[in-house]
Amino acid sequence: MPHAANALALKAEALARYKTILREVLDARPSGTRQRLASALGKNRSFITQMANSASLVPVPAQHIAAIFELCRFSQTQREAFLAAYHVAHPRRLLGRSSAPQMRVVSLNVPDLGDSRKNRMLDALLSEMTKHISHILRDE
Repeated sequence: MPHAANALALKAEALARYKTILREVLDARPSGTRQRLASALGKNRSFITQMANSASLVPVPAQHIAAIFELCRFSQTQREAFLAAYHVAHPRRLLGRSSAPQMRVVSLNVPDLGDSRKNRMLDALLSEMTKHISHILRDE
């Protein structure tokens, strides 16, 4: 059992390490980066905070890593350190080997509707629309 406990501790340490890298990168970016990332991933801002919390056991979903790297502008060194820790924490997840098409982040400028509820609804609508377009293109 000591070996299993040690392996679990190494995975937990690696998880905390890659989440710390993510948090440091996010903290070094301009305000609004977390919200832009949340919108790009179709998630709430709290999800981004949870992903970057080294005390949280919730992993960063593998399908979001490319978008996170691009939108948060990870340096090559930061990418390599993040991925090395990610592979230790989640050895069975296959990055870049998905049958899903490679996704990219596109930023849109849309009008501020002057109402936070309407703005959230518009953001959700645009996010949902891009998911549907992706599914249509995948079926061709």
